[in-house]
Amino acid sequence: MREKDNGGPAFPWNGESSGMTLRDYFAGQALTGLVASWNRKFDMIADYFSDDAYRIADAMLAARKNGGAA
Repeated sequence: MREKDNGGPAFPWNGESSGMTLRDYFAGQALTGLVASWNRKFDMIADYFSDDAYRIADAMLAARKNGGAA
């Protein structure tokens, strides 16, 4: 199975990172917007938001590879 592109380290330090990947960072930023726009109890929809946040992060990584949105 092919490993998903994670974009590399979000905050590299001397070329190495033990922290989050760029994909995780993008997903976290997307999640902030998704949660801020929702007015219901969060624990009921956590899986929904988590999945969507990573879909958005994957789309951002793809756009980044292609030079941005068309």
